Amino acid sequence: MLLHHVELWVPDLVRAERSWGWLLTALGAEPFQTWSGGRSWRHGDTYVVLEQSPDLVGDVHERRRPGLNHLAFHVPAGRLDELVAAAPAHGWRLLFADRHPHAGGPDQRAAYLEDADGFEVELVERGG
Repeated sequence: MLLHHVELWVPDLVRAERSWGWLLTALGAEPFQTWSGGRSWRHGDTYVVLEQSPDLVGDVHERRRPGLNHLAFHVPAGRLDELVAAAPAHGWRLLFADRHPHAGGPDQRAAYLEDADGFEVELVERGG
């Protein structure tokens, strides 16, 4: 695995923890670190950090600007529909609903979700 960790600066840690904490835990990650301005979840050697840094400039993430567009995660076979159904209760909305679950192409089942701060994730269902 090439990726060590991803750190997302968020404008509202409580809101981000509600959505990202649910998602990362549902995907098999475990809480890793906690401090006054941040939280992290780890799966194997890779971890995701949410931080509400005092150095943050602005309060809106725009995935269509240069920078991070989205993070993609593997989902075990048979779990995609369950996660998509539960996502709104945790602050996520389904993107590209008119093409769901094949927005990534006819040979791939995936869901694209966006949180309240504009961060996008792609959930890619592994074949079963």
